[in-house]
Amino acid sequence: MKERILTGWTLTRVLYLVMGTYIVVQSVLEQQWMGILLGGYFASMGLFAFGCAAGNCGVNYSDNRKNQGAGHFEEVVFEEVKGRESR
Repeated sequence: MKERILTGWTLTRVLYLVMGTYIVVQSVLEQQWMGILLGGYFASMGLFAFGCAAGNCGVNYSDNRKNQGAGHFEEVVFEEVKGRESR
């Protein structure tokens, strides 16, 4: 647990932690108690590196481009579909 908190910090994790903490503080000051849950969720995502703060929500486009190769084009074939004729 200690290793998970202390290593692997990215800009996304820092932003989640800072914004989550800000939401918690503002919710306490405004006595909006449901906001504490929301801010606590975002702050814990940043602190403990789970969810999108751990980088699990992104798509790795570089892998997809490597598989296609440079200048690779695939021909698209269309088929005409005729509907029922109205009477």
